[in-house]
Amino acid sequence: MKTDQDGLASVADIMALAAQLSACAAAMHERALVAIRTPPDAKLSQEERDHAFALLDEELVLRQHVHALYLDAARAVLKGLGQPQQHVMALTADATEKIRKITAIANVTGLVASVVALAGAAASGVPGTVSLALKNVQDHIKAVKGQ
Repeated sequence: MKTDQDGLASVADIMALAAQLSACAAAMHERALVAIRTPPDAKLSQEERDHAFALLDEELVLRQHVHALYLDAARAVLKGLGQPQQHVMALTADATEKIRKITAIANVTGLVASVVALAGAAASGVPGTVSLALKNVQDHIKAVKGQ
């Protein structure tokens, strides 16, 4: 029986996470393209452009993890995560919004890396790894809020 503390404990939960992570990848893509398409005479440094291209690389890695979750959702089901599904979904939705809205791409790289790590952890099906990845996402969201 599923309890409030059993996030990612069903195929439907894993599919919902995959959908949310896919939205996060779309936000990464959108944000990177905004920076890349900025006219050369705008006040965007080469470093920011480099971060935008790196964001596209991270997007590809995230999409690979998302596809793995979709393809093998049953294997990725976790038992005993100790985190409610609502928390997992709210955290990834918050990360998506931060990525979409942050002004300087360089300020979002840690958050992006933690979201990609969460996707990989979820695909592993190991509760401890997922719990740690969730904490890292939460910590990076707090850091972004402070900027």
